[in-house]
Amino acid sequence: MAGPVRQPIDIPSLERYVENHVTAIKTPITLKQFGFGQSNPTYQVTDAQSKKFVVRKKPPGKLVSKTAHKVEREYRILHALQNTDVPVPKVYGLCEDDSVIGSPFYIMEFLDGRIFTEPHFKDVSPEHRREMWHDAVRTLAKLHRLVPKSIGLESYGKPTGFYDRQIKTFTALGEAQSKTRDAETGKEVGDVPRMSDLVQFFSDKRKQPRDRGVPIHGDYKIDNLVYHKTEPRVIGILDWEMSTIGHPLSDLSNLIVPWTITSFSTQRRNSHPAFALHAHTPGLPTREEAIAWYADVAGWNPAPELAWGTAFAMFRDSIIFQGIASRYAVRQASSVEALKVGMEMGPAAEICWELVRRADGSERERANL
Repeated sequence: MAGPVRQPIDIPSLERYVENHVTAIKTPITLKQFGFGQSNPTYQVTDAQSKKFVVRKKPPGKLVSKTAHKVEREYRILHALQNTDVPVPKVYGLCEDDSVIGSPFYIMEFLDGRIFTEPHFKDVSPEHRREMWHDAVRTLAKLHRLVPKSIGLESYGKPTGFYDRQIKTFTALGEAQSKTRDAETGKEVGDVPRMSDLVQFFSDKRKQPRDRGVPIHGDYKIDNLVYHKTEPRVIGILDWEMSTIGHPLSDLSNLIVPWTITSFSTQRRNSHPAFALHAHTPGLPTREEAIAWYADVAGWNPAPELAWGTAFAMFRDSIIFQGIASRYAVRQASSVEALKVGMEMGPAAEICWELVRRADGSERERANL
């Protein structure tokens, strides 16, 4: 998945850095850039001994958001998880000196495996397809079983108030991103549809899930997982920039978004066709099976709070898609698919609004019992 370098960096300067700080890499090096990674430019390094590594850096130039692109946080949690049963790539070092290659970066192991961009796992057997979903769910539950203090992450985030902070963060992001103007047309990206109504609903403390305070990935989904080259198991989790101490429902709701989108895709032609499941694909588990697998390993039942969590996942996705659109607007996006993905903001917000209506209706029914 690595190809031509779209955002050049100073290779001689990077070579000088690794010669002094990363003895595992032997210079000279060659560089390619991965097509995935909507947020932080990600490069494949091949050294003089043909060994491969990965450099992940902040985007160049002035950033739209000060809270996004936190490669320093990615490095910290990856380092903390090295000796746990959660599969992550080995990390070799963090550089926060902008003068080396223009922005902070870290270096990690290259995982020689498979990355799937579609949640129905195209071109694998039904048996492997089912087990690959099972292991994705099981791996997430293992992360959520960890106690932050036991792996040195007690200061990585606050154990309470997670969703209040999420609402504040994504509301601020949405406001900043909406005002971004296209570099060529001057047109603003614009607001997420129904933004004020959505924020009002999610801010209601009476409806929020109760705090749990565990390490969370922040963007846990199939295309952020690396699978073994031949076996149906996860060998690494990538893209940790949104990780924190928070609510496990956030990760689980994000993982099962394909089922959420699929239920709407049968009703609307334009609802996330690229992200929906092919529901009749042999071997795919049901949404209920995935939730049960999670509960078995994580040790808690998310079902009672899942309606609210699923709605919030789509709210967050709409802001993320808006962010990708804003980075494309200033030609800062690193993915070749950025324009297409950014256009998903509207459909995601429409689905979110319908889920909010359903979740709100369920809350009122319970309150009247």
